[in-house]
Amino acid sequence: MAEPRIIIVGAGPSGVRAAEAVVKAGLRPIVIDEARRAGGQIYRRQPDNFTRPYEKLYGTEAGRAKALHDSFDALKGQIDYRPETLVWNIADRQVWTACGHVQDTLPYDALILCTGATDRLMPVKGWNLAGTYSLGGSQVALKSQAVSIGHEVVFMGSGPLLYLVASQYVEAGAKVAAVLDTSPAGARIKALPNLLAMPSVLWNGIQLTRKIGKAGVPVLHQITPVEIMGDANNGVNGVRFRTASGEERRIACDAVAVGYHLRPETQLADLARCEFAFDAGTHQWLPKRDQDGRASTAGVYLAGDGAKILGARSAEASGKLAALAALSDLGLAVDRGEMTALRRDVANYAKFARGLAKAFPWPANQAAALPDEAIVCRCEAVSAGDLRAVMRETGAIEANRAKAFSRVGMGRCQGRYCGLAAAELIAAEANIPVQQVGRLRGQAPVKPLPIAIGEE
Repeated sequence: MAEPRIIIVGAGPSGVRAAEAVVKAGLRPIVIDEARRAGGQIYRRQPDNFTRPYEKLYGTEAGRAKALHDSFDALKGQIDYRPETLVWNIADRQVWTACGHVQDTLPYDALILCTGATDRLMPVKGWNLAGTYSLGGSQVALKSQAVSIGHEVVFMGSGPLLYLVASQYVEAGAKVAAVLDTSPAGARIKALPNLLAMPSVLWNGIQLTRKIGKAGVPVLHQITPVEIMGDANNGVNGVRFRTASGEERRIACDAVAVGYHLRPETQLADLARCEFAFDAGTHQWLPKRDQDGRASTAGVYLAGDGAKILGARSAEASGKLAALAALSDLGLAVDRGEMTALRRDVANYAKFARGLAKAFPWPANQAAALPDEAIVCRCEAVSAGDLRAVMRETGAIEANRAKAFSRVGMGRCQGRYCGLAAAELIAAEANIPVQQVGRLRGQAPVKPLPIAIGEE
């Protein structure tokens, strides 16, 4: 009997632990990853010729990062590892991949999607100026190129990533002009019962905040972004915002990193025909899965932040759990006690994540307040006024219909960065709940492909 083919997409925390479990069961999984080296975004490895210590790169998570990297390195000879490879379509129990100009089609018996997360962004007037980065983009620059995105950087938005990246810039010796947080400081007190589910992670967050404060970086809470200032020729030269008291202020800078926590990369789950449900706590549509990671589509399993944002530690547990569920469904023996313990761990991380959602709420009201001239979709240069005009002229209040008429979400990112904010703007303009707007449907290819591509 042929060995079942298990494909794992992603080599971040969940993908590595899933691969580890499959190898332990005596199988050789195919591990496909867009990145050149394993680790995911949170534990992104530095280039081979860089020698910065783990403590400098990963801070309080240095030990976990090294453990994950070491685990993957030990697996390399026992897996079919395909780095720098894009999975661009899923259909009929097959995945389509592209590596450079070479395409491949791979059937599977079990598909474990460990696709990770990307920045969750809310537009602000001027965010299309050169010098504006996502928090994740600014982190990549630091980890992969050992450079700051500017001489004086403002970090603006909300969520743990805001403080993590700002602290990493401080640690690297970069000039951080300010950290501007849209969430109320008091929200964290209300979220404390949930946050105490993971006291060590909470303590790490407190340490990051202290590090930023000790460096003399101004940290302001409950701010409202007004404008990223600058011009087309010279890029960013400042940030204008309102304080909690309503006072308007300006901070000079030559770069801004923005972000509001993270959003799952769910396009492949969508192409695999997985069912989605609206999560009211985070204002996002998420793929459905059972407690072990099984999606609604048979043979598909979801793990890590690609299914729901629960953090890197949860990703490791859910990756292993999804792999064990897949092995069990394929008729292989698994440790049921281990699965029970992993379910407990994931549930605990989920409680902590609910606390984060309360502590750092998604600022949906900012979409309603966007001026008409503010760009919503940077790929297609669609403004808030353009989208509102389309709604008035066509009556389009469903996400995909509004996309068809306005082109919002039709660009290179396929709505990854503008889709959630555009839905909030539509909901506010139409005076309907955002879940009624729906979600942008995923389409293949999920990312751009080379014009000339052929089979191996």
